Amino acid sequence: MARHHGAPIDVRRLVQSKFVRDLPIVAAGCAIAALAVDMFMVPNGLAAGGVTGLATIIAELTRRAGFELPVGFQTIVMNALLLLLVWRTGGARYAVQTITGFVLFGFFTDLFAPFVVPLGDGDLMLPSLWGGIISGIGYGLVFRCGVNTGGSDTVAQIISRKTSLPVGSTVMAIDVAVCAASAPVFSIENALYAALSMVLMGYVIDSVVDGSDHRRAAFVISDRHGDIADDVMYEMGRGVTEIAARGVWSGKDRPMLMIILDRREVSILKTVVAERDPEAIVFITDVTEAFGEGFKELGE
Repeated sequence: MARHHGAPIDVRRLVQSKFVRDLPIVAAGCAIAALAVDMFMVPNGLAAGGVTGLATIIAELTRRAGFELPVGFQTIVMNALLLLLVWRTGGARYAVQTITGFVLFGFFTDLFAPFVVPLGDGDLMLPSLWGGIISGIGYGLVFRCGVNTGGSDTVAQIISRKTSLPVGSTVMAIDVAVCAASAPVFSIENALYAALSMVLMGYVIDSVVDGSDHRRAAFVISDRHGDIADDVMYEMGRGVTEIAARGVWSGKDRPMLMIILDRREVSILKTVVAERDPEAIVFITDVTEAFGEGFKELGE
């Protein structure tokens, strides 16, 4: 029976779940990201997209008005309001993971703020680079555990539901808009450095989430596919999947081999194929993650 979105959470399963086991890593990631925000981003007026960037802008405007509105508190309130709008879309599990992420991040942001010594001293290059790197590491740890911190992703889901715009492009547009909105409050220079930090943060997040598990998928089309498959299985120790294929121009049935490899094994495969069939067609593509026999377990 299909489970309805928003169904009650099984507490026993939740306690035994990977989500609970990963909570220390999630908390550490949120703390690292919050430290970067307090040390590099907020004190230097770098609103690097998302709800945190918007909160940075609002915090500066309220400071000029004579009162303080903490960045962490703002992010919790804004994310909570946004989450209410997508609750039915994501379901209970999504809600728990998202709430955990943005509450921990907001809590650590306001907890560290009074004690952190801002770095930069007028030079925006240092905080934009290190702010992007360190916050990217923190967010990456959080995302790697399947948790998120709300923000642009939640807004993008809302917009995507009402329009035909893809979520990924919408997230990027929102982040760019927040950076642009920071220019009148801080300066154009600040906005440009914030955008640099945002881009760098994205690269670091991808690196942390993907880790060193990048693989290669090789597809081989050859008349000697049987010999090549034997070499790959018994000499290289890799599994091979045979996919039925047919050349449209030739009309000839010729199986295609699919092999998942470590990056260092690509050159070995090329040598194996070249020895068996120099006329073979080989194309190789990136694989972000590989699970199953010979790779890491699906639950990791």
